[in-house]
Amino acid sequence: MTFAEITEKIKAFDHERDWGSHHTPKNLAMSVAIEAAEVMEHFQWVESSDALKYAADHTEEIAEELADVALYLFCLADTLGIKLDDAMVKKMKKNAGRFPAIKQ
Repeated sequence: MTFAEITEKIKAFDHERDWGSHHTPKNLAMSVAIEAAEVMEHFQWVESSDALKYAADHTEEIAEELADVALYLFCLADTLGIKLDDAMVKKMKKNAGRFPAIKQ
């Protein structure tokens, strides 16, 4: 599924529930941060060396939190008129220039 298709599905879901009035840039940005904090909460007291094992044991819960972050992020990008896929590609190109690959 493309980014545009995902965005359209999210918009249809939101429209069916009349959530549009709540989807202001401020509310959506806050929701992205709040959901990202819920991802962090999973790892809050887990030692770094145990993080992958913890994640494997809690994949479903973590996946749901990551989905929440992504859903709000797609809504925010759409609300601001930003094509998220284009923005990501542009940012990766910029980062490639700023952080050249290490030659081995």
